[in-house]
Amino acid sequence: MDSLMPPEQQPAPSGRIPLAVIVVDAAGLVSHWSTGARRLFCLSREQAVGSPAVDLLPVSSLPVNDGLGAPAAAGSAYGDEGAGPDLDSSLSGETSYPTAGRARLADAEGRPIDVLWWAYPLVGPGTERLLVLAADAARLRPPGAADADGSDGSDGVIERVAPGFALHTEFPQAEGLAKRLPEILPNMGPAGSSRIVAQVLELGYPVLEISKHDRVPVTPDWGVPRYVEREARLRRAAARGSVPGLPQQRGTAPDPERDPDDGPDLEYAAVRERLEFLNEVSGRIGSSLDLTRTIREVTSAAVPRFADFAGTHLRAQVLAGEGFPDGPPDVTTVWHRVWVEHNDEPGRWDDTVPVGEAIAFPDHTPFFQCMVTGEPVLIPRVSEELGDRISAQFEKRDLRPLINGRSILIVPLKARNVVLGFMVLLRRAEREPFNDMDRTTGAEMAARAGLVLDNARMYTFQENVAETLQDSMLPHITPRMAGCDVATRYLPGMRLGRVGGDWFDTIKLPGSRVALVVGDVMGHGLNSAAMMGQLRTAVQTMAALDLPPAQLLRNLDDLAQRLGEQYLATCLYVVYDPVESELLISNAGHIPPVLVRAADGRSELLGVPTGAPIGVGGVPFETVSVPVASGDRLVLCTDGLVEVRGQDIGAGLAALCESAAHPAASMDDACDTIIRALGRQGERKDDVALLMARLRGIEREHVAEWRLGRDPGEVGRARAMARKTLIAWGLVDAVDVAELLVSEVVTNAIRYGGGGGDGHRGEGHGGSVGLRLVWADALLCEVSDDDPSVPVLMSAGPDDEGGRGMRVVSRLATEWGTSRTAQGKTVWFEQTLAGPARGWRGRPAV
Repeated sequence: MDSLMPPEQQPAPSGRIPLAVIVVDAAGLVSHWSTGARRLFCLSREQAVGSPAVDLLPVSSLPVNDGLGAPAAAGSAYGDEGAGPDLDSSLSGETSYPTAGRARLADAEGRPIDVLWWAYPLVGPGTERLLVLAADAARLRPPGAADADGSDGSDGVIERVAPGFALHTEFPQAEGLAKRLPEILPNMGPAGSSRIVAQVLELGYPVLEISKHDRVPVTPDWGVPRYVEREARLRRAAARGSVPGLPQQRGTAPDPERDPDDGPDLEYAAVRERLEFLNEVSGRIGSSLDLTRTIREVTSAAVPRFADFAGTHLRAQVLAGEGFPDGPPDVTTVWHRVWVEHNDEPGRWDDTVPVGEAIAFPDHTPFFQCMVTGEPVLIPRVSEELGDRISAQFEKRDLRPLINGRSILIVPLKARNVVLGFMVLLRRAEREPFNDMDRTTGAEMAARAGLVLDNARMYTFQENVAETLQDSMLPHITPRMAGCDVATRYLPGMRLGRVGGDWFDTIKLPGSRVALVVGDVMGHGLNSAAMMGQLRTAVQTMAALDLPPAQLLRNLDDLAQRLGEQYLATCLYVVYDPVESELLISNAGHIPPVLVRAADGRSELLGVPTGAPIGVGGVPFETVSVPVASGDRLVLCTDGLVEVRGQDIGAGLAALCESAAHPAASMDDACDTIIRALGRQGERKDDVALLMARLRGIEREHVAEWRLGRDPGEVGRARAMARKTLIAWGLVDAVDVAELLVSEVVTNAIRYGGGGGDGHRGEGHGGSVGLRLVWADALLCEVSDDDPSVPVLMSAGPDDEGGRGMRVVSRLATEWGTSRTAQGKTVWFEQTLAGPARGWRGRPAV
């Protein structure tokens, strides 16, 4: 057993042993299971809490103890020597007396242990009905003891150690013992802890009886860190006038006013100790720019050498990686407790000061004083009065057992004269309290930590900005479109954060067609991302005009030259027609696409003319047609996936073809297979954009087309043909809505189209109106005419005869839009179909 104080200052011994703390509620279930209990009984908190106490505690199977040390009941794995009524009777509420005993048992892992236990029945408004303290008796055996009962085989002397109770007033410094008692209690509110402390002191302080002569009061021992021993040795050496282990310093100017016979320079030793500590802190923090890791490093650097507890609080803006905090903090400022480090019993601080808690500190607390003034706050010892005042500011938590008697130093974490957060540092009562030199040391440590935190905050902020920019510029791809399924992957480069110039896109075109686009702006960083956003927007705009692929790239090249000389990019533009089963491809300096044939699983690199990159100018672009079959897969990617420094790009393209042909259960799996095969996380420095499309096609019998004259009577014929076609396709549930929508769109084309854009009615004018129905995942309807003016939503009054048609379409259709064509425009809408889309039966899978 260790002592609480040096022998020359301690009037009576005091036992310090690790204690297990268990609380049992009125239902006989375990409500608190400390870390010490987990270590002693080898049961986790999750296994113990909520379980019947009689099944877990060492004397649960004993009958009522008659004071003779009755043996365990049949089937018990241990025996017990008691000091009063047993724990079982306490659990049942049959006694109001404290009980204690000693039991030998096997733990959950089958190892024998010798357990000392104390049990206190509790009364009052709380749910707690029993407090149990337990300890490992093996720690108390004298050297050479051979048996669990304490017998020493060397001299035959038997020393008996048994648990018992005694009033705390029987011991010297009883008031100090009473103050230490709350340390063993579970974290709870002030009312609950005060109630339990009062009952424990009234029933008897836990003691160890040694040889039935000496009574030693028991206090918890959470371990004595090495720095406490070092400080104690330094104090004892200072009292003797010598400091062991402190070498004579060379090259140090002696103090002229110091007498050489006064012994070593203790002030110099203290300064050197603090400089070594700051040097250690500087080496431990700032190893990365990750904000979370930096916070942990900063907090952990202070424990245990400088303090026994360290808790870091940061403002919400800093923690979120947002901009610099605005304005000075006040009582409304929310602080987040982001990390806690201590060397107390594990879990002791968890309930009272949990990590992740958001709190606003009252203005009468030292925490508020530190964050407002930006200066360290030092409290050498927290008195009971101050502890009560601080704890009273926080509801539903009792800070007194954690701070009373300790020394507190609160230091601000500042950058550019703005308080980003603060650290709360505490020392145990047995350590030397913080002094003015510690205040200076803590302030220097906080200054270095604040600079590191601000660097990590700025890096996190810039990374968030870049990631937000990148994510906002990359499209949200619809995985299933008319005639094809699409899967994509984007991997940022390893340099300059998560931003780059690679992009992909899918664009709906008239005639159930889809445009597939992949591009790569040369360079990296925010400039490339900004260029990428401009070029991607331009591609979308020109694709809506239904320009041929080569003409679209020609216009994009002209735009890039007008924007500036630095606008250089590669781009691959593909138009897929699912009805004609055809690809139209035009390339501007990009790597060619890969086509995986469904018939034999063979992959091939399509022979597409490379062309010059966008922005070069003066180079023509070509369009090639590639026939495809239902089930074929098209793979488009940027060169970051296939290019490796020191390796020919042909090897990368060959590997792309090989991995693309690998069978996969789904499109996502196929993309992941390619990424795993070519990603090369350690070697890849460029962004990667990957787009894969499974070309499912649309059967011709699921496409119906008609030409209508510009006669109002054609509207009725359009409704009749639409009804007849949908019934033939088996889409009976969709007939009524589709018939109404077809009527409105055709009517709009006949009445307002064909007027040459002059706003006059089109009835009786030349030209015709095209109507097309396509049965895919949804029902697609397209109405084309030769008038370039597009319809708009109008606000029709109660007396207006028209102006409501497109509002009906907008309300009933899943989606609708318009596309200008070389001959006029196309108005289209999609209608969701109830049940499975039977038009896709028999489609081959990947």
